[in-house]
Amino acid sequence: MSQFEILNKNMNVFLKNFLTVVLALAGSVAMQAQETSKKRIDGVVGVVGDYVILDSDIDNGLIEARAIGYPEEELTRCRVLGTLLETRLFTHQAIQDSLLVSSEEINGRMDDQIDTMVERAGSIDRVVSYYNKKNYEEFRAYFYEIMEQNLLASRMQNHLTETVSITPEEIRQFYNEIPKDSLPLIGDEVELAEIVIKPEISKDEHQQVIDLLNEVRNNVLSGSTSFQSQVYRYSEDRKSLETGGFFVMDKKTPFVKEFKDMAFSLKEGEISRPFETEFGYHLIFLEKIDGKNLEIRYLVVAPKPSQESIDKAKKELDDLRIRILNNEISFADAARMYSHQKETKNSGGIITDYSGDTRFELNRMEDRVLYSMVSNLKVGEISSTTLITEGTTIPYYRMVQVIDKIPEHYADFSNDYMKIRSAALQSKRNEVIGNWISKTIQNTYIFINEDYKDCTFRSNWIKN
Repeated sequence: MSQFEILNKNMNVFLKNFLTVVLALAGSVAMQAQETSKKRIDGVVGVVGDYVILDSDIDNGLIEARAIGYPEEELTRCRVLGTLLETRLFTHQAIQDSLLVSSEEINGRMDDQIDTMVERAGSIDRVVSYYNKKNYEEFRAYFYEIMEQNLLASRMQNHLTETVSITPEEIRQFYNEIPKDSLPLIGDEVELAEIVIKPEISKDEHQQVIDLLNEVRNNVLSGSTSFQSQVYRYSEDRKSLETGGFFVMDKKTPFVKEFKDMAFSLKEGEISRPFETEFGYHLIFLEKIDGKNLEIRYLVVAPKPSQESIDKAKKELDDLRIRILNNEISFADAARMYSHQKETKNSGGIITDYSGDTRFELNRMEDRVLYSMVSNLKVGEISSTTLITEGTTIPYYRMVQVIDKIPEHYADFSNDYMKIRSAALQSKRNEVIGNWISKTIQNTYIFINEDYKDCTFRSNWIKN
């Protein structure tokens, strides 16, 4: 998995369910009054600052919510309007605060989402028809505007919450305030350990990549090409291609140490020389220093192992598996001694998620390859060796052991601390955002059409 993909992992589904319970108990979830059945032309439903919300925007919001499986009984025009009002407020303020997004980032994210839609629907024609658009060009123009607003809104929310932290006492208080009969149910979980063997790559293969990146760097410095165009041409990080390699980072951004060290050693406008991380060889172009943030573009190219080297890695891991099964060495010791995965080898191969939690809910696993490797294993059993090619620039072999299985249970403070911490932190961030919305509404032009004045929102959109 690339660094960009790690950073952009969606919130754990448990966290979403957990917060839904808490927010509902707190009365923070938007509620709605009786809906209007009056048929109207595509008129103005609301205005937030410079942004207009039309009836058709609500229609499309309902379509999108159904497309992602939102519960039908919770889908109302008032609820969709409340979401659109918030998005427009974030977008409006992002523009005011110069928190901009590039067309490359918008198109990249849009392409990625359209690919997902096509995969689900079966064809682009079905997607276009589902959104009631005449053709692909009309659909793409509509979707571009939506994606731009969503990215601006996301950037504004991140800006508001980037400094929010939480203490252990706040986490305990958060948990204790949830009625015991309202604690979320967590499905069957597993704790896992891994051993990874990566194919050996020759010096010549390394040098070929270094020479290529030096050539790219020289061409950009000479002005004969742009860094962004070279990202599209050479970078092997699919997620970074969505943004032309653009990313905003600070010292807390969880990139690997070598990457962060190089980025923060550069001056504005400087391009690094090729340097190596576990993901391959990188170039970083530091476009701008904005306070504690760096606005960078980067590309990564990985040297490719030979088939002979790949076969050798498989044999090495197969042989190690036999030794473990014959009790010649424990899985944990084998991981410490032989695994090539730096993040897990020192802990005996123990795998954690992005929050540091060691437990993975089986039916919520995003890594479907990992799920297929462990779903039928018992405690102590070891998977077969599996070649991993997705989400990585360099293929490798992996085997996984099930350390423990935890049956379905209600959330417990001690055993589910990391999940509770994540939920508590997100709840605190939501409170910061809610307070900001209430304050910002007072200083922003807001209009709500009479047909929606009976809606009850979680924020005071209808100013009294």
